[in-house]
Amino acid sequence: MKILIAAAGSRGDIAPYTGLGAELRRAGYDVALATTDAFAPLARDAGLEFRGLPGDTRGSSGVTGRRELMRVATTFITELGQGFADVTDEGTDLLLLSATTAPLGWHLAEARGIPSLGVYLQPNAPTRDFPPVITGSRSLGRLANRATGRFAVRMADRVYEQAVARLRHRLRLPPVSAPAMRRRQEQANWPILHGFSTALVPRPCDWRSGLNVVGNWWPHLDVTERLPTDLEAFLDAGPRPVLIGFGSMAAGDGERLSEIAVRALRRTGLRGILQAGSAGLAADGDDILTIGAVPHALLFPRLAAVVHHAGAGTSAAALRAGVPAVTVPVTADQPFWARRLAAVGAATDPIPFRTLTAERLAEALGRVVQQQGYTRAAAGVAQHMVTEDGAGQVLKAVRQLTGG
Repeated sequence: MKILIAAAGSRGDIAPYTGLGAELRRAGYDVALATTDAFAPLARDAGLEFRGLPGDTRGSSGVTGRRELMRVATTFITELGQGFADVTDEGTDLLLLSATTAPLGWHLAEARGIPSLGVYLQPNAPTRDFPPVITGSRSLGRLANRATGRFAVRMADRVYEQAVARLRHRLRLPPVSAPAMRRRQEQANWPILHGFSTALVPRPCDWRSGLNVVGNWWPHLDVTERLPTDLEAFLDAGPRPVLIGFGSMAAGDGERLSEIAVRALRRTGLRGILQAGSAGLAADGDDILTIGAVPHALLFPRLAAVVHHAGAGTSAAALRAGVPAVTVPVTADQPFWARRLAAVGAATDPIPFRTLTAERLAEALGRVVQQQGYTRAAAGVAQHMVTEDGAGQVLKAVRQLTGG
């Protein structure tokens, strides 16, 4: 049986599906990952077939304004939709769709006559429990949260409108608007499994049936992979260091962020690792090491704390390692995850990216490292995560859908 996973976005939006795909492959399925070309190595390293989708999000990491985000998202989705009809072949038996690709994948499933399943990394359905994740806003109260959630869904549908019209025309399907297709899926209780921990976001009680939170899908990690020798030597040379990195965010801010990081580390007397990322962080010194991309699963358990942008994947990886965090959210869903980490006691209150200073970072680092309550809270969530089997729950749902 052939399964196609379709996902798009930044590295953090893709990497969890490599682990999920590898688990499905071990269960005997033939699995392909459709995503943009930049992430072909991730798919192939996990033993998955790669299928290319058009589009590139790497130039949007510095976009923070909501209006600009909408413009960039619409351009990306329209480009993505142009190649979406080409990712399935005659042998595809099931589509697994991310939150970004689902509004396009529904039409592909209809045209090909194959079942589909949502595998989301964010809780996108409106709820009274919290405001829409993508807006980054604070809770406005239960009624307002749900109302703004519905408004956010309508705005998302606008982003997909042009892409959906073009895709249905190419697939020779009768016209159906993006909002109408979404309503059709909701009325059918289209199943969506959410790949994050219930310790961080419990399933809202006002969600419709078919929406479930199953636990994280972790990026694929080869059993033979090891940390670079210079990083191993640095870790062994003294007390546990702090990692500071912003992933695929903050392009163009590397000089400012590097200076802030170094000054904060000097103030607190902590050893530090700067992860270059898209921002290009870099610094030299006996107590500071600059690194490139390394597996979180190998590095994070050996740290005293992590300073990060609060992307969903990095937030989960820190919790899995039982390591506390200082969060500096940049845009989109990052303020939501930053507040969730603080709510469970595993992180300090978020420091908004544009307000970050060496003084604020040093103060937060001092607290998160010295006050053991943060580490105990992170360790408690880690223990809960061990009890969850996100990939196993997807495998169960796949078997129910396909009868095999």
